[in-house]
Amino acid sequence: MPKEAVLAEDVKFPDIGKISPEFFRNVIYPALGARRSEVLVGPAHGVDIAVVRTSPGKVMVATTDPIAVLPWFGWEEGAWLAWHILASDVTTSGFPPSYIVCDFNLPMDITEKEFGILWEVWDRESKKYGAAIIAGHTARYTGTAYPMVGGATFISVGDEDAYVTPQMAQPGDILCMTKTAAVEAAGIFSRLFKSKIETKLGEEVARKGWNLFYKMSTVDDALRAAEFGVREAGVAAMHDATECGVIGASIEMAEASDTGLELDYDSIEIYPEARAICELFDMKPEISIAEGCLILAVKEPHFKDFKIHMEKHGIPVTGIGRFLPKPEGITSIHSGKREPLEHPRIDPYWRALDKAMSENS
Repeated sequence: MPKEAVLAEDVKFPDIGKISPEFFRNVIYPALGARRSEVLVGPAHGVDIAVVRTSPGKVMVATTDPIAVLPWFGWEEGAWLAWHILASDVTTSGFPPSYIVCDFNLPMDITEKEFGILWEVWDRESKKYGAAIIAGHTARYTGTAYPMVGGATFISVGDEDAYVTPQMAQPGDILCMTKTAAVEAAGIFSRLFKSKIETKLGEEVARKGWNLFYKMSTVDDALRAAEFGVREAGVAAMHDATECGVIGASIEMAEASDTGLELDYDSIEIYPEARAICELFDMKPEISIAEGCLILAVKEPHFKDFKIHMEKHGIPVTGIGRFLPKPEGITSIHSGKREPLEHPRIDPYWRALDKAMSENS
């Protein structure tokens, strides 16, 4: 660990979205409070979960994120997405959520009925996956606005030899993905700008895009993957493809695991409706936000059986590359040409959303 942090003003935030790897490495990482031996996995770029040993052979996995509610989808849909965005991170450990602590800092104009719908959904989804809401805070405040209306921590518990993190990929593992790139970008735009998509791309694309909404979760993907087997038994690492999409998540997994990577760019699965919607709003699907797409490292001898297992449960899996020894670097094969692959840093979704909302207002 570095001895001291760099002054924050010397390392800039990106214009929008998550902090850069440099800001994390130079400002956040050197200043993490006390060091404790039971912390097995702490903060790391590209790693969304922490792992703490709670007793011999047992661990607690935790993640935290904003509660992001978009009421424009409808209160039930917005609440479902907010819950699943958080649960998707913790289940990449291979464990279902066990406990939830939630802090709702709500806008002044939310009504009791609206919050009641939101809370009913959180209760329903928590019961479905066996999670208890154990603490929290709920209030309305001036200065708050959608979509960011608080934050929550999701916690899982399990056996120490049964969790995985994005740091566990090894050379020779197959890089694969579920569903499609840009599932979140296309799903959200389909809900917010349905009329424009129907006019420009036709009713079928609009309908298929609309139906992507409830695919914006990796909870079932990750739990089904863990059922197959983890570590040497199959799934070595999992990471949900959020900001910067499939390419961002793949690079983050390689960097977290200290490996090289060869990504087959042309094999990245992009549903036709996702591609069309991204092109309409000037987003590159391979690097656009993709909550609902799970990135995995799978042991090569198990990959064929793993793919069959997942597809039996209605979860399509596509192999898109291979992890390599670190000296071989992080590269992509694109149109038959091998070239260096760099993290995109800024997701095109944010600027596209801001532009589309301005034009629609």
